[in-house]
Amino acid sequence: MDQTKLDDLCINTIRMLAVDAVEKAKSGHPGMPMGAAAIAYVLWTKFLRHNPRNPSWPNRDRFVLSAGHGSTLLYSLLYLTGYDMSLEDIKNFRQWGSKTPGHPEYDISLGIETTTGPLGQGFGTGVGMAIAQRYLADYFNRPGYPLFDYYIYAIVSDGDLMEGVSSEAASLAGHLKLGKIIYIYDDNHITIEGSTELTFSEDVGKKFTALGWQVQNVDGYDLEGIARAITNAQQEKKKPSLIIARTHIAYGSPNKQDTAASHGAPLGPEEVKLTKQNLNWPLEPEFYVPQEALDYYRKAIERGKIYEQEWQNMFESYSKEFPELAQQWQMFSKRELGETWKEKIPKFEDANTPVATRSASGKVLNAIAPYIPNLIGGSADLAPSNQTYLNDYQDFGPETSGRNLHFGIREHAMGTVLNGIALSQALIPYGGTFLVFSDYMRPAIRMAAMMKLPVIYVFTHDSIGLGEDGPTHQPIEHLPSLRTIPNLTVIRPADATETAVAWEVALEHRNGPVALILTRQKLPIIDRKKFASATGLKRGAYVLVDPPEGRPEVILLATGSEVHLALEAYEELTNKKIATRVVSMPSWELFEKQPQSYRDEILLPQVTARLAIEASYPLGWRCYVGLDGDILGITTFGASAPYKILFEKYGFTVDNVVAKVEAILARVNKNKC
Repeated sequence: MDQTKLDDLCINTIRMLAVDAVEKAKSGHPGMPMGAAAIAYVLWTKFLRHNPRNPSWPNRDRFVLSAGHGSTLLYSLLYLTGYDMSLEDIKNFRQWGSKTPGHPEYDISLGIETTTGPLGQGFGTGVGMAIAQRYLADYFNRPGYPLFDYYIYAIVSDGDLMEGVSSEAASLAGHLKLGKIIYIYDDNHITIEGSTELTFSEDVGKKFTALGWQVQNVDGYDLEGIARAITNAQQEKKKPSLIIARTHIAYGSPNKQDTAASHGAPLGPEEVKLTKQNLNWPLEPEFYVPQEALDYYRKAIERGKIYEQEWQNMFESYSKEFPELAQQWQMFSKRELGETWKEKIPKFEDANTPVATRSASGKVLNAIAPYIPNLIGGSADLAPSNQTYLNDYQDFGPETSGRNLHFGIREHAMGTVLNGIALSQALIPYGGTFLVFSDYMRPAIRMAAMMKLPVIYVFTHDSIGLGEDGPTHQPIEHLPSLRTIPNLTVIRPADATETAVAWEVALEHRNGPVALILTRQKLPIIDRKKFASATGLKRGAYVLVDPPEGRPEVILLATGSEVHLALEAYEELTNKKIATRVVSMPSWELFEKQPQSYRDEILLPQVTARLAIEASYPLGWRCYVGLDGDILGITTFGASAPYKILFEKYGFTVDNVVAKVEAILARVNKNKC
């Protein structure tokens, strides 16, 4: 078979697998894989360095299907090139427990580099992958040893480019001159509602040129043109590349090509028949894979073995010449931290010197940074406020690859970039902003939680305690909102000592992101000689202090700055002969992971008189205080005033806490009668 016929056969194999999978599932997006199959074919057979037998090989090129709705394109490529993806898996598209869900879900063992689907997420994540590549290359590469020189390829869609996060991420990538990025824009002019002319008339090429990208235009079916464009992109070292490939959604479908009807629904039995006839494809059997096409794709297995073996040989020589760096890479690759860093965590013992938890966080971060070289991060233009800057290290910029990342005022892009860095499987990223702006990051935080990525968020200015900036900057609903995200661990430390332990927990946490919620205002350092050790934070909640004598009548639960109010109220309640327990509860998620016996030990089941204190919307506390208890929270937006005035006006005073406790006790005792 001549090459042209073989090319057509291979491309149509992708198309028809996608068509049959969507048809069998009775749901999905057949149009994108049909239109972009030629692009994917050229990329995966001519350029992508990967090893289907070892999908996590460190120097593999990364492929991101940012247009995640076209997931059958990726699944077909993984099956055809020999990954742990069978034809049966393709047939089980979108079914319970299958390897082929409706949108790609991160599983490196299958060759799926990141979860995509929410448009723009993959675009931004790829930028983070490129930052990680350059950091690793500058850290480890030496003359003659290009250990990390992989590219980040992506197929992006009209929808990706419409989402604002892509513009944020593209701006950052252009500024940083991330030349390892090569994105191919599947320019098919169709979205769910119809032609892109309805909403999208910008000149994408000029826009990306202005953002500092190399831009090329190709016909999405000119295989040689696509190959030339990718080669040109590889040769451009200082600019990320966008290849605009004009394609036709549902290519080959007589009645649905270039229509929105193929975007989010099966072609339908009759149109499938007509499409197969139009492309000279057998009507039977379904999921037909020509042996010639499969053999050609499966050459990726042998190529992959060679790619990896060459890299392994290079690494062996590298290890002899640079043994310390080789050993460091072994630690990076396992995200091992060692023990030295823990010894460097500052001790906060001066009870007479109040410290904002954001400041304590910054001191911890700078103290441990020299001992954790794979810890990198920064802030969305708020490093002086978030205290996230590493003082002794370079910035990551257009010409440098330091550990301090400046994301600019691009919170959403920051979130996606952090995900991409974490997906390096070697680096531990952190990013800071005000808690109220976590709203801008929420889709990326959700993706991090879904992928179980070790991303650390430093969210400061955590309540009305930030004061005069007023309600626009005062988070009210954000704590409960973040707590509703599955697999996100939220920690709101009460003082500097808890903050130090919180960082320890965050760095050792491996199965999901951690959000540190920190104050702007200074807080007293709790005297740990008088009160319980801050290491109790590791269990999510712990008893700070119990009544001098006897069993407690009431339990005060609090987080963050409000723990100090609870301790002040404890003194007053003790003077009133009301036996009180104070529980610091910095992390619900950590607490819920404890055995029931521990939870009952902290929240004594027989003590139903409970008061939760948190300067936040009170959603969720009822499960801890019960029907007999009460919650001191905030159900309105804040106001502009000095923070001490705000806490007073919103009822966060000792007198109000005592009054609420007395009311709870009166109600509980009445019910007992």
